[in-house]
Amino acid sequence: MKQYLLSIYQPEGDPPPPEVLEPIMRDLGKLNDEMRAAGAWVFGAGLHPPSTATVLRAKASDVLVTDGPFIEGKEYLGGFTVIRAADLDEALGWARRLAAVLEPLWIEVRPFAGEAD
Repeated sequence: MKQYLLSIYQPEGDPPPPEVLEPIMRDLGKLNDEMRAAGAWVFGAGLHPPSTATVLRAKASDVLVTDGPFIEGKEYLGGFTVIRAADLDEALGWARRLAAVLEPLWIEVRPFAGEAD
């Protein structure tokens, strides 16, 4: 089975208030449990905001270290889930369910490189 990255993009700003966020997180936990039971779930995590990022770039014999995100934008990678799926259609099925739980956030689905088709 191939592995796919389900990237969760969210807008800058404060998270929703607890009365909005708690049911979302509860539904996300249920979906993750279903993925585990189906043998699809590999790993998932939320990320701190881009302001906490540190970016490194090698240039000649030096490595430049910069605080802050790699690019400035209105949306950023807020979390991700790695799944196993037989094919893209199966991965998209899980991603559709994730998108429904996290509405209106964007979910990007990408296969891992070097995996056999």
